[in-house]
Amino acid sequence: MPKGKKAKGKKVAAAPAMGKKREAEKVVNPLFEKRPENFGIRQGIQPKRDLTRFVKWPRYIRLQRQRAILYKQLKVPPAINQFTQTLDHQTATE
Repeated sequence: MPKGKKAKGKKVAAAPAMGKKREAEKVVNPLFEKRPENFGIRQGIQPKRDLTRFVKWPRYIRLQRQRAILYKQLKVPPAINQFTQTLDHQTATE
């Protein structure tokens, strides 16, 4: 290396300043005990889940829900719908 030039390397980040340690990390209320739940085999009963999505609904309910979705998809916003009412070529040239 030529004299006067230093080799450039990666700079190491300074260590974070270790100030005061936290005296009280969490205030624990003695009235509420922490009881870990274990839902393994032959142990705690699992909580009831909402299974409405997985129910086989009656046919008329499925149809009315599908119909509502289809009608929502058919609606066209007014800004686009205005172009459906344009004049045809014959009327425009008169």
